[in-house]
Amino acid sequence: MQVSVRELKGRLSAYLHKASAGLEVVVTSHGKPMARLVAPRGSQKSPVSGEAGAIARLRRQPWIRPGHGKLRVPRATVRLKPGEKPLAEVVHDQRR
Repeated sequence: MQVSVRELKGRLSAYLHKASAGLEVVVTSHGKPMARLVAPRGSQKSPVSGEAGAIARLRRQPWIRPGHGKLRVPRATVRLKPGEKPLAEVVHDQRR
């Protein structure tokens, strides 16, 4: 996981907890890596199993960026007039 110096200064405790849980936190300045926060050897908490463990392992991968936690569901952009069939029904009828 990457974090800017500014973000780290504002939420230091949270990132220290993440590092102590086994997550590697890379501190960046102007987009360039400057330091790494990792737990001391032998002090990492026992590995978590199940879904939480899988998520923790994924977050440790440098190529994965966690989401914002906000799920955006697209809205329907086309409104059907009364009596009109949805596209799925039209395609189904044509395939018969």
